[in-house]
Amino acid sequence: MRQLPSLNGVKAFESAARFESFAKAAEELNVTPAAVSRLVRLLEDSLGVALFERTPNRLSLTAAGQLYRDGLSPALDQIAVATERVSAASRPKVLTVGVGPTFAIRWLIPRLAEFSAVAPDVEVRLTTGGATAAFGPDWSCGISLGDGRWPELKAEEMIRAELTPVCAPQLARNLLHPRDLAGVRLLHVGHAADDWSRWLSSVGIAAPPASGLTLAYYGQALQAAADGTGVAMGIRPYIDDDLAAGRLVTPFKQAISKGHSWYLIVRPDRASDPSFQAFRSWILRAVSLR
Repeated sequence: MRQLPSLNGVKAFESAARFESFAKAAEELNVTPAAVSRLVRLLEDSLGVALFERTPNRLSLTAAGQLYRDGLSPALDQIAVATERVSAASRPKVLTVGVGPTFAIRWLIPRLAEFSAVAPDVEVRLTTGGATAAFGPDWSCGISLGDGRWPELKAEEMIRAELTPVCAPQLARNLLHPRDLAGVRLLHVGHAADDWSRWLSSVGIAAPPASGLTLAYYGQALQAAADGTGVAMGIRPYIDDDLAAGRLVTPFKQAISKGHSWYLIVRPDRASDPSFQAFRSWILRAVSLR
């Protein structure tokens, strides 16, 4: 049978021995310095040996105290590690994904039930991200549009961003050639002002028609297009579900590269995390089935 001293006394002594201070140990243990001093004194009485030399301005370990601390500190560290492992096993695994609002709403959220089916023990939390947001300290991983170069991050290409005009089916009936865009309202996205110019140039039209409406986000422009307000410049994968459902159509065959891709980004030290690996396997498979 093990003969163990008071664990409260052991914790009080080990903390005071690390700090060489009853006051600092009291702060760590959330008790008073007098309580720490009393617990250490009771421990010394039970051991029959002095662990500290006490002077008015200094607290120092005796030889016995040094020997005891050297044995206790690793043991308490092991207890802390074992406790965290057991506690972590009982907690839900949380994966915080930094992602832009339009990507989240128009592609990721509609598919999260599929991920939950294959990884029911992982809780996904979405937080604000996107092309202009820095990788957050609380993110497990991120999904961002770019060129694949993020200092100190691991980036894996998922989807190449392509541009193609989209509109409601009834509006598409009158759009037989890109020149016909001159007679309709174009829907622009404020932070992607060159999308229309890039696409029109690719089909031999030098400048966009004068009429248009500018919205803040792709999601707003695509909703306006589905409502028949005008023709939006669609970007994949934002338009995938609307095209499949027939809410939007592509009146022209021409699709061009935006020059960037969607990447899954993660810090190298988090890349082997089982929750991230489960998410990575699922999302790479999901984008391959587009």
